[in-house]
Amino acid sequence: MLLPKYPDSPTPSPTHTPVPADPSPVRYVAPSIGISAGAVAAVITGGVVLTALLVAVAVSAISVAVAAVVLRSLLRDDRHRR
Repeated sequence: MLLPKYPDSPTPSPTHTPVPADPSPVRYVAPSIGISAGAVAAVITGGVVLTALLVAVAVSAISVAVAAVVLRSLLRDDRHRR
């Protein structure tokens, strides 16, 4: 009474597929990315140059800040003496 009724389906007829005599395994080949040694060297050289420039800018900024503090303290002492 509460059981579902499934439609009658005929059994599928068996199909015959040819089986190869020597099945070989399927090989998946990853796509090759051609990166030359020159490109790697250029990227590394560019990174080194950019890092050196960043360090140079940082050192220059620090030296300018120190010079500004020293000059400010010298000028302030000169004004207070008079």
